Amino acid sequence: MFRIMQQLSQRMSHGESLSLMQKRYLALAAPALKTFTLQQQKQQQQPHRWTATSTISSRQQQQVTTPPPRHDWNRAVSEAERIVGYPTSFLSLRWLLSDEIANVALHLRKLVGSAHPLMKTAKHLLYNGKNTMQAWGLIVLLVSKAAGHAASIPDVEQDKSAGVLHSQRALAEVTEMIRISHLVHNSVVNLQASTEAGQDVATYDDMSFGNKIGLLTGDYLLGHSSAELANLRNQEVVELISSAVRDFSESEFIGERDEQNNPLPYKPGTFQRPSLNVGVDFNEHDVMTPMPIAQVLGNPEQEWECRNILNAGSLLGKSCQASLKLAGQSEELQRHAYRFGKHLAMAWQACLDAEPFQCSTLPLDATFSLVSAPVLFHLEHDPSLYAQLEKGKQSVENIDYDQIHKAILAGPALAKTKELQRKHTAAALAVLQHFPATDARQALENIILAMQDL
Repeated sequence: MFRIMQQLSQRMSHGESLSLMQKRYLALAAPALKTFTLQQQKQQQQPHRWTATSTISSRQQQQVTTPPPRHDWNRAVSEAERIVGYPTSFLSLRWLLSDEIANVALHLRKLVGSAHPLMKTAKHLLYNGKNTMQAWGLIVLLVSKAAGHAASIPDVEQDKSAGVLHSQRALAEVTEMIRISHLVHNSVVNLQASTEAGQDVATYDDMSFGNKIGLLTGDYLLGHSSAELANLRNQEVVELISSAVRDFSESEFIGERDEQNNPLPYKPGTFQRPSLNVGVDFNEHDVMTPMPIAQVLGNPEQEWECRNILNAGSLLGKSCQASLKLAGQSEELQRHAYRFGKHLAMAWQACLDAEPFQCSTLPLDATFSLVSAPVLFHLEHDPSLYAQLEKGKQSVENIDYDQIHKAILAGPALAKTKELQRKHTAAALAVLQHFPATDARQALENIILAMQDL
C-alpha cells in the first residue's frame, strides 16, 4: 500500500494528472504515508549515530557475548501439534461437547470457592502452564511419527495427513485419560470421623460433594480409557498399559503417609544405603515384572526415581513403547521409545520439583511435595530437618513450609535437583539419536530444550 502511495505522489510531483479516485485515495492515506516515511528516516539515522558514538575496541567486542536464545514452551508445543495434525489433548472440542464432560463441568461450578483439591486439579488441566498435564498424548504421537511404521501396515489404518496410525492416535488419548483419571482420583479427601477434615462441619458438605465428583469423573475416564484400549485389539499393548496402571497403584504404597494419603519421606538411616550400581528400572526384557523397590530405598536420588517412575515415567514410557508395537517396529526401537518416555517424564518431574524454590520466598499458602527431589537431597545433607517433617504425620498442613523452604535454599539440594534434571534431559536427547532425523524428532528436541528454560 505504501509503495502505491509513493508512486502516486511521484506522479503528482512530475505534473502528471491523476484520476478522482486516485486523488481521494492519496488524500485519505497521506497521514499514514507521512508516519511511515518518518519511521524509515529514524531507522536510517540510527546506524549513523551508533557508528559516531561507538568507541568499542575489537578486543572488547570479542568479550561481549550474547546470551543463548531461550526456547519458548508454547511455541514448541504449537509447532509439535501442527506436525501431528491437530491438538492431541482429550480436552478437545469433541470431548468438551460431550454430555458427560458437560455434566462434570456443571457440577464443578458448585465447588467454586471451596477448598477442595479437585478445583486445583481442574485449574491445572484447563490452564496447565508449565505442568504439561495435557502434553502426554502429544509426546506419544511425536514418537510414533518419528519412528514411522512398518511397510506391512494397511493403508486403511494410516492417517497419511498426520503421518501416524489411527490406532496410535487412539492410544495417545488413552494415555491422557489414564493420567488425568489418576490425578483426579488423588484429589479425593479422606473424610473419616477420626480425621481433621471429617470433623470440620462447616466444610464437610463441600468436601463430600467434591469427593463424589472426583470419584465419578476419575472412574468415567478410567473406564472409558479401558474400553478404548480394548478396541485396539492388541493383547500386548493391553498388558503394557495395564501394567502402567498397576504401577500407579504401587506408587501409593511407598513410604509413610499422612491422614490425607500425602507421601512423607523415610527417616534418614531407616534403610541401609544400597550400592550405587543398582539400577532403578523395570526388567528391560519384561516390563511386566514389578520394580524391585526394596533395593533402592535409602538413597535419595534412586528413591526419587523409583517413586516417579512408578507414578509417571512408567505410563509415558510404556505408552511410547506400545505405540511402536502398534506400528510393527523392532523390539530394539520399542525399548528406545520406552527409555525416551521414562527419561522425559523424569526430567519433567525434576523441573516441577525445582519450581517452588526458584524464588527466595515461598508465596502465601503455597506448598510443595515432601518427597520432591530438593527435600530428599536436603535430608541427606541435613538429617535434622526430619524433625520438622515429623509434624506432618497427622496432616502435612501442620508443617512450616516457609522454614523448610529457607533451609533448602541455604543448602546444596536445589543444585543437585537441577543436575538431576540435566541428567535425564541428556539421557532423553541421547535416546532420540536412535530415531530417524525427521521434523517430529526435531519437535521432540525443541520441547526438551524449552522445558530446560522453564
